[in-house]
Amino acid sequence: MDTEAAMEASAKMEADEKSLNDWLPVTSSRDAKWWYSAFHNVTAMVGAGILGLPYAMSELGWGVGVTLMVLSWVVTLYTLWQMVEMHECVPGKRFDRYHELGQAAFGPKLGLWIIVPLQLIVEVGCCIVYMITGGKSIQKAVDTLSPNGTGPPIRLTYYIMMFASVQFLLSHLPNFNSITGISLLAAIMSVCYSTMTWAACLHKGVQPNVDYTNKASTTVGHTFGFLTGLGDVAFAFAGHNVVLEIQATIPSTPEVPSKKPMWKGVVFAYIVVALCFFPVAWCGYWAFGNTVEDNILMSLQRPPILVALANIFVLVHVIGSYQVFAMPVFDMIEYYLVINLKFKPSKSLRFVARTIFVAFTLFIGMTFPFFGGVLGFLGGIAFAPTSYYLPCVIWLILKKPKKFGLDWWINWACILFGVSLTLLSPIGSMRNIILKAKDYEFYS
Repeated sequence: MDTEAAMEASAKMEADEKSLNDWLPVTSSRDAKWWYSAFHNVTAMVGAGILGLPYAMSELGWGVGVTLMVLSWVVTLYTLWQMVEMHECVPGKRFDRYHELGQAAFGPKLGLWIIVPLQLIVEVGCCIVYMITGGKSIQKAVDTLSPNGTGPPIRLTYYIMMFASVQFLLSHLPNFNSITGISLLAAIMSVCYSTMTWAACLHKGVQPNVDYTNKASTTVGHTFGFLTGLGDVAFAFAGHNVVLEIQATIPSTPEVPSKKPMWKGVVFAYIVVALCFFPVAWCGYWAFGNTVEDNILMSLQRPPILVALANIFVLVHVIGSYQVFAMPVFDMIEYYLVINLKFKPSKSLRFVARTIFVAFTLFIGMTFPFFGGVLGFLGGIAFAPTSYYLPCVIWLILKKPKKFGLDWWINWACILFGVSLTLLSPIGSMRNIILKAKDYEFYS
């Protein structure tokens, strides 16, 4: 009888878990194609961070800047491959969420404490930055198209609220696959505004008296600026935080495991990333040198139509990017409310939870719109661990490569590189935030 009761209890738990997964936004739909992976990853990767890359180059200089960007592209492609491979590294089990993979490596409790805070910092941080970027893009487009180059006297706060109003509506789409169309449009827009940005820089040409030396006049300023540049680059390569959740939407069979279509989409996405990141960073720095703004579009003033159009493309893109990064957060919130607080899965629960989240990101975005500083700070604290070296640590634990073999050395090299970014980049970014906060008026 005890055995039968245990079996019944186990069957009920499995049924309840399946029912919950069928409702949660990450796992409720598993019919995605490989190209879904491609444009979800493009949307996640080619985000607001790309606009700060020319500024990062101005802090790092040509040699270090080019080397760091190429190295970051290679390292993060490798760690992304690791995550795709580990999605089903345990037979009969899919790690549909980053923290589930962390739990497999570090244990049920420690895995949660290591992964979830970092993942939330990245995803919530991205949503906040996209709030700010969306508002600034609307403001820049309006100003550029205005007769005198200055739009109506509307505070940035209100432009951010305009962007948020769209997110209040879109946040109620049920799952990852339901935002496919938005993500595809966002991916197209990212390619368009990236191309327009570097093309506009080429058209503008090298500015008079351009200077490629560091703009800081002191050794302290030079050092802190260099560290900020490290964080800006780390922020740009942030797609790892949603890769397992994207792969969870792809069907998997023994004959065709999900890693095959997923990797196909990732390779396509990373080619697009290279074609977007490198020209924008290098052409922007080439044209403006150390006078480039922390958002390259702010440096481009002519031709007005092109600049306004690029900002509109950025706006459409960050609308989609916000949703791609918000969906895993919605998944975590809804799981917590149902499992820990014993709420019943319902549309009303989902409506309230998601509305509160969007309102929270709106409030933080309006209160602290320090674009450049926020990018670098978040890049060092959380983006570097989740994208550069945590996949390597998990790989060493789960795959157990031969000690001192090639695989072992490559992983440890990536870990040392990523840890260096984590330790160094937040220092300069924190100073940048403090300097900007001195003269900032709230909700101005």
